Amino acid sequence: MAELNEMGSLNFICLGIFLSCWIGYARFAHFMAKRTASLSSVLHVHRINWMRRMLQREVRVGDAALIANIERNVNFFASSCVLIIAGLLTAITATEKIKDMLGTVSFTAGDTLPQLELKLMVLLGIFIYSYFTFTWSMRQFGFASVLIGAAPSPDDTTVTANDRRSMAIYSAKVIDQASRSYNNGLRAFYFSMAVLSWFIGPYIFIGASLLVTTVLYQREFLSSSLKALKQAENVGEKVFTDDKELYRR
Repeated sequence: MAELNEMGSLNFICLGIFLSCWIGYARFAHFMAKRTASLSSVLHVHRINWMRRMLQREVRVGDAALIANIERNVNFFASSCVLIIAGLLTAITATEKIKDMLGTVSFTAGDTLPQLELKLMVLLGIFIYSYFTFTWSMRQFGFASVLIGAAPSPDDTTVTANDRRSMAIYSAKVIDQASRSYNNGLRAFYFSMAVLSWFIGPYIFIGASLLVTTVLYQREFLSSSLKALKQAENVGEKVFTDDKELYRR
């Protein structure tokens, strides 16, 4: 109880606001992606179109290479998480030295040992979560590679048009799920930047959490990249008006 009091109620309030921003935005983005254009929803349409065209190609080497390239990007972040986790574990064992070092910086909060340990543990939890989401994303991209390898050839007469349609939709669904895990990991990286501001002060931490949420919203729903993706192949709003079952995520 004494340690909880020493950590301060303001720190727990800040942590609650931070988690509300992170979890709340993740749920909001997933909810809105089913109802309006966003990066994830428009890209899902392009993934379906990709898989449809993949089924029309005799040679799928390029498709496999694209999946492998995306998987390498995910692997980079997963490997980074391992290094960051190792660094944070080392830092937790040397909190007294870190406290003395931060004490020499004029604009830091001047935390007690329990407060500093709390902040480092929050960072550690974020990157452990990121590691699991990135590795799960890698596995799902591996599943997508298997589906590309198992896809029927264009001249296979034993496969019906409905079979090909289902193959395209569900292959795109697997890639979409892998990309969603990748996005969750990236989002954790963004919010970890907000946690760094917690070492300066609790109110700056609250402001940084709100700022990260605003940046994520702008990029997901209002960015110029989204406008370009909507214009490509005239995707536009037909994602949400034509054949909703086809594009249901």
